[in-house]
Amino acid sequence: MALQDTSHYDAPRAPRGPVALILLALLAAALFTGFISLGNWQVHRLAWKRALIARVDSRVHALPIALPAHDQWAGVTAEKDEYLHVRLTGVFLHERQTLVWTATDEGSGYWVMTPLRLADASIVLVNRGFAPADWCGRDGHCVPGPAGEVTVTGLLRMSEAPTLFRHNDSAHNSWYTRDVAAIATARGLHDVAPYFVDADAASGSSGQWPEGGKTVINFPNNHLSYLITWYLLALMVLGASMYVGYDEYRLRRRLG
Repeated sequence: MALQDTSHYDAPRAPRGPVALILLALLAAALFTGFISLGNWQVHRLAWKRALIARVDSRVHALPIALPAHDQWAGVTAEKDEYLHVRLTGVFLHERQTLVWTATDEGSGYWVMTPLRLADASIVLVNRGFAPADWCGRDGHCVPGPAGEVTVTGLLRMSEAPTLFRHNDSAHNSWYTRDVAAIATARGLHDVAPYFVDADAASGSSGQWPEGGKTVINFPNNHLSYLITWYLLALMVLGASMYVGYDEYRLRRRLG
């Protein structure tokens, strides 16, 4: 039986042509530049996220301050004011409260959004806290809240827009986001602040619903791992380019 000649498998390949090398160089340059740009962007995002976390942490743990006044409402922004620890005094309008569906560590239930009328007759929606789904009972009558003038402390929050898949339905009294303007319209409220306040645990009644102090403050910070990934990919492209360049140089030197 004749043996097959395999000597041609050991023959070195020919160097790549100039067009192929130019295309490879352009591809490598595009990938390297793209990965470096993405890594640099994540560096800026990491600095921004760390500053955000530090800013929010300082606000949450600060002593409560007065709410932005009526003439300051137009200037209230998430960057400047959200999560400020505030104090407000007024009278709850329990007959106009709104229950907003939510899910917490304690299960499904409601955020109890109750208007608080301030001394100047303006209104701030107060999220008095979480209550379970059966809090109002079968007849729909909720447990009465505090009467008379009360003082509430909590965190200033910005109005929430409807989500993509769950829209508020005021006609059927179904609420899924704390949309201040929509709630105010549905309840016939006027002169309402463009934000709401998440009441803290100290503002509620011990052992009773609704339970305040349930604000979830969580800012995922994965930017360090992302920037390392992008920079490593850039280094891999650089290493591969150097290997191809050395291989082409070696082939040409051998043939020349």
